[in-house]
Amino acid sequence: MDFNLNDEEQAISDLAAQILGDKSSHERLKELTAADDRIDDEAWAALAEAGVLGAAIPEEYGGLGLGFLATAVALQQVGATASPVPLLSTAVLGAMPIAEFGTDAQKAAHLPSIADGSLIVAAGLYEEGTVPSEPETVAVPDGDGYRLDGVKPMVEAGLDAGLLLIPARLPDGSCGVFLVPTDADGLSTLRVEVTTRRPVARVELAGVQVGADALLGDGTTSGADIVQWIELRAQAGMCMIMAGAARASIELAAAYTKERQQFDRPIATFQAVSNRAGDSYIDTEAITLTAWQAAWRIDQGLPADDAVAIAKWWAADGGFRVVHAAVHVHGGVGVDRDYPLHRYFLMARQMELTLGNGEEHLAALGRSIAAG
Repeated sequence: MDFNLNDEEQAISDLAAQILGDKSSHERLKELTAADDRIDDEAWAALAEAGVLGAAIPEEYGGLGLGFLATAVALQQVGATASPVPLLSTAVLGAMPIAEFGTDAQKAAHLPSIADGSLIVAAGLYEEGTVPSEPETVAVPDGDGYRLDGVKPMVEAGLDAGLLLIPARLPDGSCGVFLVPTDADGLSTLRVEVTTRRPVARVELAGVQVGADALLGDGTTSGADIVQWIELRAQAGMCMIMAGAARASIELAAAYTKERQQFDRPIATFQAVSNRAGDSYIDTEAITLTAWQAAWRIDQGLPADDAVAIAKWWAADGGFRVVHAAVHVHGGVGVDRDYPLHRYFLMARQMELTLGNGEEHLAALGRSIAAG
């Protein structure tokens, strides 16, 4: 693995860090929470203007034509600032599959609007009791198009999206992925509160009519393969966000424990505190390295399933250990919502629940090793 970013990737990382560091300050995030604003519109517009949103979009559609890693390093900065911007949803779950599998007409219709920040995209991958590539939502041929019926209970950024990617079961039992505008008749969104206090959407589709051109791709790649392609990148993206959140958490803990005095000396000098900090540092390095490895392998077109499984384990298991330790050494300050640490704690907990528990990842990795 090459740990060096090229000039364009480094520029995206630096721009994202500068923009989100300036725009998504602690005071700004408090204001957004008080106003119940789900997205930081100022930060989102600045990311679009700087080209971060279109990093992986082909140049002919207003993007920079870079690979997955360019967006991944920007996601790490989203985690480091706990910024409420739907970069993962729009760039990874939306723009990338359209750019990879979409027809020329689908690309022309959506990618320029994603690149300039005017279109937010969300993907309704998950349903209760089934895997994303085997959805219960159905797509029935109707006239020149399809009629969609089903429920997607937890759609990140679904309340603000203008376009949804909806996997649905076709009459032959296969999966198709549909591009569905959120203002379509029969589509409704309900607010669902989650751990991060940034609500997601319950998307209900009741006889939603779409044209045949809403089916993503030209039929050369199956819908199930498209869904699995999206899942792999979404999971790697979440691991990169966790890497940023973990590092920001230990930096807050380090600064606090050097200043907090007990018995006339900083608590950072206490053996129990320094041991906890050391363990958190090791966890954070492992989270970061495994997330980068997964993102790099995806970017290079190499097999990445095992790398993503390893990164998921570290992000879910190690990530929560890091933020829990950071809160612990802060004492009561760590759970004060006037202090920024609580955002990283809630983010890490939400991602742990989203990625799945560590035992599941280890079992999947074990099966892969046994089969290999």
